[in-house]
Amino acid sequence: MELKSLLVDSKTTWVEFPGSPDFEVELANLSRKELQNLRKNCIQNKFNRKTRMYEESLDDEKFVKEFTLKTVKGWKGLKLKYLEDLLLVDYPKKDADVELEYTEDNALTLVENSTEFDNWLNEVVFDLDNFRSKEPEKTEKEAPAVSG
Repeated sequence: MELKSLLVDSKTTWVEFPGSPDFEVELANLSRKELQNLRKNCIQNKFNRKTRMYEESLDDEKFVKEFTLKTVKGWKGLKLKYLEDLLLVDYPKKDADVELEYTEDNALTLVENSTEFDNWLNEVVFDLDNFRSKEPEKTEKEAPAVSG
């Protein structure tokens, strides 16, 4: 058996966002190879006049956009009131329980503007335990009835 035949490039899973009941995000992990390709695609060569040489630099905006599109695949249950814990927002308080729909633009805006969400995303996406297949939990055997 070859290890190469067992590798999976990407896998998605639903992960609950801490502190926001009902808010779950569908995430895809990135393999090391995918992350390297993503970084490579976001490298720019800029000419440094002082050294008179080209220098590589990471285009942060492009990287955040590409990373978000590759990792955040959807969400459900993101109520407007939960946004108050993630960034500064202004909405009618009567709409507190209205859900913000997932779009790529909404996902990108959330990642770009919420340090807490961005940090959580990076933590979860690179933790392989979140993407491992979980076996169904076994129920404990009932204790035998005691006759009295």
